[in-house]
Amino acid sequence: MAQPAVRVPDAKVALSTASVYPESTATAFEIAARLGYDGVEVMVWTDPVSQDIEALRRLSDFHEVPVLAVHAPCLLITQRVWSTDPWTKLQRARHAAERLGASTVVVHPPFRWQRNYAREFVEGVWRMAGETDVRFAVENMFPWRYRDREMLAYAPDWDPTQDDYRHFTIDLSHTATSRTDTLAMVDRMGDRLGHVHIADGNGSNKDEHLVPGRGTQPCAELLERLGANGFDGHVVVEVNTRRAMSAAERETDLAEALAYTRLHLAAAAVGGTGTPPQRHR
Repeated sequence: MAQPAVRVPDAKVALSTASVYPESTATAFEIAARLGYDGVEVMVWTDPVSQDIEALRRLSDFHEVPVLAVHAPCLLITQRVWSTDPWTKLQRARHAAERLGASTVVVHPPFRWQRNYAREFVEGVWRMAGETDVRFAVENMFPWRYRDREMLAYAPDWDPTQDDYRHFTIDLSHTATSRTDTLAMVDRMGDRLGHVHIADGNGSNKDEHLVPGRGTQPCAELLERLGANGFDGHVVVEVNTRRAMSAAERETDLAEALAYTRLHLAAAAVGGTGTPPQRHR
């Protein structure tokens, strides 16, 4: 009896250049090519190569790995990267995405102390999204916690579904840290979910970015749902490999994350696989 053909998932799986830290942006392209990722998401940060469009283009061409997304410099350590003005940062991220052929700019909600930026953020992101074919996908964040204290560090909200945006990014390490019902947040995002950061976490105060399958988040269930629904955005492996004892161990983690992601994206096409035993460290 002939077996039914397996449908290849629509979503491409990319490697965030942040996943190789403390190694360089250039190393991320090399690893993505060697492991067979569909592309990379460039985290624009203090590495000069991540800020240089022509250098990124050369890496992309040399390794034959496309840049699928650009993560705007929204972190505390990147407050001076590409200007101190947050709107200039977004304009430069859009320009980089357009020049590199990336379809998405990932952006965090403003910090609460960026009062003017926060006040204009929702309207401003809509305005910028209307000026380009590049998606501005606003990412879910989390409250900052220390022991029994909680600080709301983002405005208008760390949960972008509380406001009206054209596109969202869901990050499963951030849902773990915020102790959010991940699938309920995905439901609120609906068809405006345009981008996924696949990672895992155990709900601690720390943003863990574990390899998917090593924490408590519904990584497999979300990926299978995306595969079943024909999600055509990008799924980006954004994990923390800083504790890897060697380059080989880092690469093994990134290979595992890629295999896990592709397995569960494809599971719906073959009637589901069941979730493999979760591995913890």
